[in-house]
Amino acid sequence: MEYSGFEKEEHFDRLSFYNGDCMDLLKQTPDNYYSLALVDPPYGLGNRLSDGGGKLKNTPMAELYRNKEWDVLPTKEYWVELFRVSKNQVIFGGNYFLEHLPSTRGFVCWDKKNSMPTLSSCELIWTSFDKPAKVIRKSSIDLKRFHPTQKPIYVYEFILDYVSAKNNDKILDTHLGSGSIAIAIDKANTLDKRNLSFVGIEIDKDYFDDSIKRFKNYKSQGLLF
Repeated sequence: MEYSGFEKEEHFDRLSFYNGDCMDLLKQTPDNYYSLALVDPPYGLGNRLSDGGGKLKNTPMAELYRNKEWDVLPTKEYWVELFRVSKNQVIFGGNYFLEHLPSTRGFVCWDKKNSMPTLSSCELIWTSFDKPAKVIRKSSIDLKRFHPTQKPIYVYEFILDYVSAKNNDKILDTHLGSGSIAIAIDKANTLDKRNLSFVGIEIDKDYFDDSIKRFKNYKSQGLLF
């Protein structure tokens, strides 16, 4: 699938990255084109994550939230388009979007192993899969971040295994952010020979550039990343 009208794009083997509005990309995509949409949309929490956290309001993470005005809830149109273009979906922070999501038993709870009372101890990940619910236990406190909602690569690796992502699956991420998903997919292709293809789009130019730089650094260092 080739997309047009985006100011920047990068391609690495089976992985493609676009800088632009995800709605422009979704509207160019045929019905059920992607095997899986694996997305982490903004939760619409606003300054509660930067100015309402007591001592945390002076931390580098809080500054990352203040520096950008990106935390806006997706519209109903976004959800209609997302479900139109994908056969299955995995959605981080699913509890924020329940008005748009059907019931499911395939929830994954990410236990962040965090005891700080002003930070969430877990994150709920909604999936369209009819599978037993599972728990991921992985801290995110030690990440070197350039994006405030950056997630460990391992969390995406766990999800790819949970949904049994297999050869020639096409995966979409509408909010690329830090690009952790792309590294997880490339590792799956390299180590497990899964031949997954991936398209990720990020609306913010700085985040896009930083995620591409991060991916290139990972590729230059190999699987020691």
